[in-house]
Order: sequence, then C-alpha cells, then structure tokens
Amino acid sequence: MSAAQPLNLLYALIGVTLGTAVGVLPGIGPALTVALLLPVTYRLDPTGSLIMFAGIYYGGMYGGSTTSILLNTPGESASIVTALEGNKMAKAGRGGPALATSAIGSFVAGLIATLLLAFLAPYVVQIAIKFGPREYFALMVLAFVTVSAAFGDSALRGLTALFVGLAFSIIGIDQLTGQTRLSFGVPDLLDGIEVTTMAVAMFAIGETLFVAAQGARGPETVEAVKGSVWMNAQDWARSWKPWLRGTVIGFPIGAMPAGGAEIGTFLSYATEKRLTKHPEEFGNGAIEGVAGPEAANNASAAGTLVPLLTLGLPTTATAAIMLAGFQQYGLQPGPLLFATNPQLVWGLIASLLIANGMLLVLNLPLIGLWVKLLTIPKPWLYAGILVFATLGTIGANPSVFELGMLLTFGLLGYVMRVFGYPIAPVVVGLILGPLAEQQLRRALAISQGDVTYLFTSPIAAVLFAVAALAFIVPLILRMRGRGQILSQMAANED
Repeated sequence: MSAAQPLNLLYALIGVTLGTAVGVLPGIGPALTVALLLPVTYRLDPTGSLIMFAGIYYGGMYGGSTTSILLNTPGESASIVTALEGNKMAKAGRGGPALATSAIGSFVAGLIATLLLAFLAPYVVQIAIKFGPREYFALMVLAFVTVSAAFGDSALRGLTALFVGLAFSIIGIDQLTGQTRLSFGVPDLLDGIEVTTMAVAMFAIGETLFVAAQGARGPETVEAVKGSVWMNAQDWARSWKPWLRGTVIGFPIGAMPAGGAEIGTFLSYATEKRLTKHPEEFGNGAIEGVAGPEAANNASAAGTLVPLLTLGLPTTATAAIMLAGFQQYGLQPGPLLFATNPQLVWGLIASLLIANGMLLVLNLPLIGLWVKLLTIPKPWLYAGILVFATLGTIGANPSVFELGMLLTFGLLGYVMRVFGYPIAPVVVGLILGPLAEQQLRRALAISQGDVTYLFTSPIAAVLFAVAALAFIVPLILRMRGRGQILSQMAANED
C-alpha cells in the first residue's frame, strides 16, 4: 500500500505538523494554511505531494480549535461555536480538557468520516461514469451556485466574485479554436493565469494586507492551560455521545453540494444544547458545546472530499485550494481519476487515516508548543507569511511576471475583503471555468445549438434542480443557525 511506504509516511508526518503549526496561528484558517503551503509540494511526486497536502488539510482543521479555545479568535466561520464554549472553559481553568475533547473528537470524527468516504466513493463514481457533456455542465453550474450561495453573507456578492473568477478563466488560448483571448499581447498570459499563484495571492497576501490595514487593536490575551490536559471520567461521559452525534451531523452536510462546515457546527451546537443534562453550563463553558461542534467540523471536512474526489466538485474554500493542488499535476478529480490513478486515490484516502492518527499523537503531548506559537507578534507572523508566499511562488514558477501577478491578485484579495466579497468563488471560477465552457460547447455541438438539449437528461435535470435548491437552502440554514447563536450570545451578555 503506497500510504504505508516510509517516504509517504514521512510526507504525511511533515504535512500534519506543518498544517497544525500554521493552523494554530491566530487568524489563519485551513484554507489559508493549504494555500500558503501549496507551493511547498510543487516539486514532489504527485502521490507524495497529495499525501502531504491531505496532512496539511487535516492539520489545519485541528489547529484552528487551539486558537478558538485559548485566544477566542476563530480562524474560520466553522470555529465560532468552538470559541463560544471553549474559551469560557479556558478562562475557568479547564483549557486542557477543552483542547483534549476537541482533539479526540476530531480524531473520532475524522476516522469514521474517512471510512465512510472510502465506502461511499465507489458508488458515487458508478453514477458519475454515466455523465456526458450536459451532465458535466450541470454539475459545474451546481458548483458555481454552491460557492456563490454558501460563502459570504450575500449571494449577490458571491455571484459577483464568481464572475470575476470566470472572467480570469477565459484569459489565454481558446481550447477549441486555438485563438488567443484577453492576453493583450502579453506572452506570459497565453497559458492563462496560474491557479497556484492566484490561490496564494488571494488567500495569503490578501489576508496579510487586510490584517496590516487594521492597525493595532490592543494585545490579545492567550489563556494559560492550567492543570492537566487530560479529561476526567465525567468529561469522557459527557463527550463521547456529542462526538458521535457531531459526526453523524457533519459528514452528510459536508458531502452535500450545498454543504459547508459552519452549518454542521451550528446544528451540532443546537442539538447538544437541546439534549444536555446541564443546560445551565451552556454559555459558561459546557464541554458538550466543544465536543459536538468540533466533531461535526472535522467530519464535514472529510465529507467535502466525497464530491471533490468523485465529481471534481469543491464545496468549501479549502476544497477549492485542494482542487488547485490536483491540477498543478495535471490531475482532474472525478470518476476518471479512480480509473486512471486508483493507486493515487486509494493511497490518498489511506493516508487520511494515518494522518488522523498522527494528529492525535501530535496534538495532546505538544499542546505547550502550540500555545507558544500563539504568542508570536502579529507583525512578525504576517511578515513571515509574505516572505513564505513570495518564496513559494518563486520556487513554483520563477518569473518576475508571476511575482507581479502575485502582488496584483493580493491587492484584489485585499479590496474584496474590505468590501465584504468572498474569496473562494474567484478561485473556483478560475479552476472550473474552462471545464464548464468546454462541456457546454461540446453539448451544444452535439445538439447543433439546441439549448433545450441540456435539460432533457434526467441526471442533468436533477443537477439543475439541486443547483436551484443549493441557492436557497444554505441561506435558510445559515440564518436559522446564526439566529440561534446570536440569541445565545445575547443571553450570555444579559
């Protein structure tokens, strides 16, 4: 098995260590972590690179909980609930059990969800093999609607960001006619825009500029981990059911095209609050409020790999960056990948199980080390991110023009953050735009220009219908979940 080879085990260990270290740092979520470390894997072979990539992904998910619990700074929207209860536990001197239930819950959820991924993937692939051009185009539409509706607070802003990415995706040589488009006579643009450069710029450079523009906000207090980091018998008794419930809630939501980890964490938190035998502790540091949402968060992360690997459909910002990682090796996730590179796919899934175990071993004994990372001053931290992103881009594509593109897209990412536009739709539009265009033109060529042909396939019709639902359902679920969280926060303030 390729995942058990010594070199690949080393790649997995390096990946989880890097992912955890960068994910622990304040304000840096898994998407930024994976984007920042994307160029690191560029020179490796595809299997080793993707194994390291998977480790970085899982490590970034683990690391975010440490920041939420000890610093009350969620690295991403899915960690809001963890910060709500976990930071109260840390202030009460129970930061150790909060970190422990988070780490063990993440391990349990990741283990179960990865096994579900392995069992479900072949069945999804059997359906996807039946796809033709119109079905693939409908799938791309579903992906576009998903990222537009699921990211950010405004579907209109999500669509705007998506069309920015689609505009960038048509730069270069037309795949069917061979004509140049929007290159403006610049030879470096004939091959189109490099996805890796765009991802690193939009997530890492843009975030760095945005944080720098905020200025000094006062010192952030890191809660010390007092006493033992291990859970007592009561903590175990109150945690194991939320771990399982969080997994059951998080995995299907992550696997759905209209999913998103934050929805699963909100629903898990609401479920635990409804079922708890200690309602008075919610809002004051209930361990169930950490265990359930953290399990849901990590189960959802594994769930997003189901549509990504089987259909090539990214449903989160991190999945979009992972898709860019596949494409830098000329690999397109989907049913054909299972047929042409089965060793790579199953090696990757097996490495997720190994990485999950490594993370549990790394997180609990090394909590003291991760806490020290939180004390790094922000100017040093974000200056280091700028240097790392620049060196990574140079290593992947040594070109002055590419560095100019890195700065340009970094400024664009900063401007979009200032005005509240989501970043992920831009990257997804750049990645999937050429594929959607290619499949649409093939379908229209088959039908000789008859647009109704797109809707005559049952699979395509269902996908278009799901796309319509995907535009509405996340908005409803998010409003309901956030309403519950806001009411809880208001009750806490009273």
